[in-house]
Amino acid sequence: MILRLAIASLFARALTVGMTILAIALSVALYLGVEKVRTGAKSSFADTISGTDLIVGARSGSVQLLLYSVFRIGNATNNVTWQSYQDIAARSDVEWIVPISLGDSHRQFRVMGTTQDFFEHYKFRQGRSLGLAQGVIMDDLFDTVIGADVATTLGYNVDDPIVVAHGLASFTEHKDQPFRVSGILAKTGTPVDRTVIVSLEAIEAIHVDWQSGAQIPGQSTPADVIRMMELTPKAVTAALVGVDSPLQTFALQRAINEYPEEPLLAILPGVALQELWGIVGIAETALLAVSAMVVVTALIGMMATIFSSLNERRREMAIFRAMGAKPMTILSLLVLEAMLMAAIGAVLGLAFLYVGLMIAQPVLDSAFGLWLPIDAPTMREAIVILAVIGAGAIVSLFPALRAYRMSLADGMMVKT
Repeated sequence: MILRLAIASLFARALTVGMTILAIALSVALYLGVEKVRTGAKSSFADTISGTDLIVGARSGSVQLLLYSVFRIGNATNNVTWQSYQDIAARSDVEWIVPISLGDSHRQFRVMGTTQDFFEHYKFRQGRSLGLAQGVIMDDLFDTVIGADVATTLGYNVDDPIVVAHGLASFTEHKDQPFRVSGILAKTGTPVDRTVIVSLEAIEAIHVDWQSGAQIPGQSTPADVIRMMELTPKAVTAALVGVDSPLQTFALQRAINEYPEEPLLAILPGVALQELWGIVGIAETALLAVSAMVVVTALIGMMATIFSSLNERRREMAIFRAMGAKPMTILSLLVLEAMLMAAIGAVLGLAFLYVGLMIAQPVLDSAFGLWLPIDAPTMREAIVILAVIGAGAIVSLFPALRAYRMSLADGMMVKT
């Protein structure tokens, strides 16, 4: 009986009730959407590099090593000698190893020297491999493969020339050894998108005529002569390592950290990523707090709507009382109406969320590399919906108590 009355009352005030439900729906969709983006961003961040068991570099800090080797932020305190790299590569428990050489740049994008094994072993987003949008992997000394953001920002296409600058903020360029874009990588949403990738030998080749960070005056070795030279590097910046068995990871890490020839550091990428997220992910708490306040504001708006409708419904309540309805029935009616509005708004907000996800998922993935999975509603989302319904009941108690206290005479009184 009360449920039928509540539904009829809501339909009688369809416009006002509809606007209140819409406000609740949008606020719930915003809150759950922020939660989806937060978890998706955290997952995408953690999946920046996957399938790599260890990252090896000069001894420093784990976050610093992660930043310059994976995110191309900052610089190494020192390099790893080629002999040390070979010693690690020769270990029986190392399945594969990929060297990384950093230091140069191209128009504010980092240049990374590596081997073709990088394209095979670098994985992201739970094992996805790098793919080419255009062209091929470099097969010439002066070929380069560029990330999607480099190509988009600078307007590069396959076969376009690239001149690498010496260092990160240098106006000195290696103009005598220009590179050619041989391929453009598909968008990954990782730092690879902002990287110019060349061969390890190419890094040595462009520095043939350089000494102590400066070009030797009057010296310019022809490219054909450089191609005939021994271009094995003397050192690399870092290395990505895969082990034969996960059980060997910690033993290899300890052996590298205790390497007697030079101070080295081996880190677990997953652990370092979690440590880094603890630093950069503080904003997620503030974002959740803001979206939660939006939900609270919508519920307060619903309470204000019920309050404002009380004066218009005083005669209605008086008639109910005159027909024998108990004060508790009046209170229950208003609380039930609020719960119905909150429930409909919360469910509608969940529907808005999934419609929005279906529309935004491919756009966010291609533009930002942010993958938001479309899964069945989780227990957390169900708890949010129940919490909104419960909060709707609680905030409705204040106007319901006021209606409860209305006297029959006050309700029948004609105000002038």
